[in-house]
Amino acid sequence: MRNFQAKWLVTLCFLLIFMAIGGVSAFAAVDQRVYDNANLLSESEIAELEAVAAEHSSKHGTDFLFLTSEDPEAFDVVDYMGDFYDEWAVENGQENAVLLTMNIATRDVYLAGFGTAETTLDNQRVNLVLDRIIPEMQRGDYAGAFRETVTTASRYMEFRPGVNPENIFFKNWFQLAVALLLGGGIVGFMVYNSGGRVTTTASTYFDGDNSRVTGKLDQFRNKTISRRKVPKKSGGGGGFGGGSTGGGRSFSGGGRKF
Repeated sequence: MRNFQAKWLVTLCFLLIFMAIGGVSAFAAVDQRVYDNANLLSESEIAELEAVAAEHSSKHGTDFLFLTSEDPEAFDVVDYMGDFYDEWAVENGQENAVLLTMNIATRDVYLAGFGTAETTLDNQRVNLVLDRIIPEMQRGDYAGAFRETVTTASRYMEFRPGVNPENIFFKNWFQLAVALLLGGGIVGFMVYNSGGRVTTTASTYFDGDNSRVTGKLDQFRNKTISRRKVPKKSGGGGGFGGGSTGGGRSFSGGGRKF
């Protein structure tokens, strides 16, 4: 009986090892993540971006992809992105991906999350990423914008789904300020109480029964009302939202002009 259990455990270990190796091989088979059809990046910039994308892709089990075009004809960037992804997913056997698509001719950009990234990089987080990269794109720093896409999206994906990663409570400076305020408050409280407590008040020396005060009067004099105009929220922000590709694959997303 013991020999059977030992053999079963050994067989199970080998199966787990083969499954792990197979999973790594399938993921490592994606050897291209930058499809710069618009020739916006230099060879060195592509190499650097490929390395950064590979590092964070391995970290999340989600490929970070970039697709550029310079087609002067107006076309739907979301449809273009969806058709590319459907073909890419079949060729690579991978569903989890973050895909940034842009057409430099029409200055459209769209960021989408597929597979598990549809949840870890939802519509809200997509638009937060776009807030960061659009200024770089407007300056023509496409390599910087693409690199920022990877690092920022990767950081957001580490937070629990549904949580705003830009919440002030997650900021290091805010946490430090709270710690300093709490520390200062505790020290101040200790210093205040170290000198003893004052027990005398005005009532200690005031005899209400024998004083010459015969009455009290509270009289309402006037009332001041101030009015403040509440400003309306300005427009702008992201557009499009998520959807589904022609192949039926759903995604989160957001798009802008830059």
